[in-house]
Amino acid sequence: MTNSQTSAANLAPGLYLVSTPIGNARDITLRALDVLAAADVVLCEDTRVTSRLLAIHGIDAKLSPYHEHNARAVRPGILEKLVDGGAYALVSDAGTPLVSDPGYRLVTEAAAAGIDVFPIPGASSVLAGLAVSGLPTDRFLFCGFLPPKTGARKSVLSGVKAIDASLIFLETGPRLAACLSDMAAAFENRPASVCRELTKKFEEVRRGDLETLAAHFEKQGPPKGEIVIVVGPPPEKPAATEAEVDAALATALKSLSVKEAATQIAAELGLPRRRVYARAVALKEQDQV
Repeated sequence: MTNSQTSAANLAPGLYLVSTPIGNARDITLRALDVLAAADVVLCEDTRVTSRLLAIHGIDAKLSPYHEHNARAVRPGILEKLVDGGAYALVSDAGTPLVSDPGYRLVTEAAAAGIDVFPIPGASSVLAGLAVSGLPTDRFLFCGFLPPKTGARKSVLSGVKAIDASLIFLETGPRLAACLSDMAAAFENRPASVCRELTKKFEEVRRGDLETLAAHFEKQGPPKGEIVIVVGPPPEKPAATEAEVDAALATALKSLSVKEAATQIAAELGLPRRRVYARAVALKEQDQV
C-alpha cells in the first residue's frame, strides 16, 4: 500500500482500522488523521467521543455508530457499501480497534467478501502498559478483562498461570484490589505492575509483587481511570538433579515402557527426551527398577 492511498485527497476503497489516542489527544499519527479526514464514513463506538477528537484536529467527518449493541443490525449495510467501493474507517473510543472493542466480525466478514482491510497503527494501552511495566517483553499474552465474580476469575487465572510469558489484563477500579489478591494466590505472588490513566494528566505506574499491590489498593480504595495490569512470567524452575530424574523414572517404569516413561518424565521435568530415555535404558539394564 502506497502513501498516496492514504492521503486526504485519495483514499483507496476498503476498511481502515484506525488507532486513536488512549488519553493524550496528540498521540495520533499523521496517517490516521489523513484517513479520518478522507473516509466516506467513520464508524465509532460513541460518536460524541470521536467527534471531540476530530474537532481537536480540525476534521469534519461523517460519523456513524458501530458498537456491540447495533453491530449485527448495521453490519450488512456497511459491507454492502464497502463492496461497492466505499472507504470506511473504524475507530474505538480509545486505542487500537478490536482490542477489547467491537469490530472482529466486521473485519472477518469484510475479508471473506474480498474487501481490503488496512491497519492504521498507533496508540495501545496494552503495549504502553507492557513497555513501562519493567517486566519481560519478549513474550506476552493479552488476557483482556477477567470475569467479575471471584470463582470464575480464579478459574481463568488457573488456566493461564503456567504460560511462560508476561500476562496483560484490563481491569476496573472497583475490582482491582480483589483481582490482585486472586492473582497473588493463583500466581504465587509474582512481580507485577498496575498502570493507570496512561498518557493522561494523572498517569500512574506502580510496581511491586502482587501481594503488596493488592494491599496498597485495598487500603487506598478503588482508583479512577483505565487500568492495565501486567504480571511477570512464572519463575524458572531449578533443573532436576540426577537423583530426582532416577526417582521419577523408577516410579514411571513400574507401569510404563521405557519409551513411555522417558516421554512422560521428560515432559514433567522439562528435560531433553533423549537424555531421559538414555537414563531409563540404563536403569532398566541395571535392573534398578
